[in-house]
Amino acid sequence: MARRRPSEPPILPGFSHIRLLGSGGFADVFLYEQNMPRRQVAVKVMLADVVTENVRQMFQVEANLMAQLSSHPSILTVYQASISADGRPYLVMELCSAQLAERYRRERLPVAEVLRIAVQIGSAIETAHRQGVLHRDIKPSNILTTAYGHPVLSDFGIAATLSAAPTHDTVGMSIPWSAPEVLLDRTPGTVQSEVWSLAATTYSLLAGRSPFEVTDGPNTSDELIGRITRARVPAIGRDDVPEALEAVLRRAMSKDPAKRQQSAIELVRELQRVELELGLVPTQADVAVDDWALATVSDPGDRTIVRAVTPAAAAARPGRRRRRALAAETAVAAEGTGSATAGAGRRVAARSRATAAVLVVVSLLVVGLGAIGTVLALQGDDGIPRVTGIQAARDGSTIVFAWDDPGLLDGDTFRVQVAGGEQTLQRSTEFAVAAVPGDRVCVTVTVVREGRAGAPSSERCAEAGE
Repeated sequence: MARRRPSEPPILPGFSHIRLLGSGGFADVFLYEQNMPRRQVAVKVMLADVVTENVRQMFQVEANLMAQLSSHPSILTVYQASISADGRPYLVMELCSAQLAERYRRERLPVAEVLRIAVQIGSAIETAHRQGVLHRDIKPSNILTTAYGHPVLSDFGIAATLSAAPTHDTVGMSIPWSAPEVLLDRTPGTVQSEVWSLAATTYSLLAGRSPFEVTDGPNTSDELIGRITRARVPAIGRDDVPEALEAVLRRAMSKDPAKRQQSAIELVRELQRVELELGLVPTQADVAVDDWALATVSDPGDRTIVRAVTPAAAAARPGRRRRRALAAETAVAAEGTGSATAGAGRRVAARSRATAAVLVVVSLLVVGLGAIGTVLALQGDDGIPRVTGIQAARDGSTIVFAWDDPGLLDGDTFRVQVAGGEQTLQRSTEFAVAAVPGDRVCVTVTVVREGRAGAPSSERCAEAGE
């Protein structure tokens, strides 16, 4: 197959060209060295012969989307965007490796590694969805790896807002990882079609091939579309892949979108459950709190930012027992994307939290928003509903507390306080705690509305079993 020659690298003030990194249908990616601060970066440059006003607008959309989202530790960081002297738009991005897309084809990736990647990328997709953005091109080649081995989602070039209604002829797609309803032109993309694509990508990393690709037959576009829209999901074909994981992926790739997990975070939780069943420490899912600066003190001019508490910091408290609240997502206080140091720091911090000696075990039952530090000056308000009738169930050393929804409004959260431990903000009416066998765990639950807390529930206690 003939391939086009790469374009000439543009002259960019403050950057020195080094070499070509790769070529695509609409752009080339070059390695440059930025002069100040001195660092190597990847620069994506649009091809001159495809630059139309529509393409310029798409490129600007990509730049804006990635800039808004790249504070997430699993989304590629964009440093700047501009137009070169010869009129070609370009993006300056964090330098990452694209080896994963080749590696899964030539070697068997460990199940634990694939689950870790899927959870981290899934949390990035969930974050994009909460910002109203569909990626619409989730596939292995769009998962890059940082210098620290952290997976990041790239290429929002054909992304669209959830509220937009783009025409189908403006939508690109990668057939092997596109949902049936997208291939059949029933929709340009939905949250459920992204769930399908994330599952198909996870399947590919495990199987060494896309889900409906065959090794002993034709894999033309028409053949693939026919299998994706009509055939059952084939077995992965690995003895070390548990049936529970195959079942999760089969559900996510159901032909009927209504039968799939209805959000990326729901799929992430099921993958975390598989990690637990395999005896692995569940991978942290990073999803920002909706109102991460909700706490205030009595002086309106003195505001306190709510931050995540790392497991290591919590373990340092004297007299603490080894129990940790299970949380599906840890609150992240984003601090901007202005420098490479900040971008790397976010990822190092995320990995440090996931690998600290005492780890936050991620809940598979709750829509948690993380272990939150002390929330200051949340005053009671009789107009806020009160949680009653908390029930507790034991599953070995795990205790699951559950209660009825007293009538949350949009924006309300439950604040779960573990006695002698952390507070957690969440929307779910279930909360799981991993405790040392024989340990007694007590919780109270309070509804928080617009920075104010209602009356707390009665304390509910339970003892962890063996």
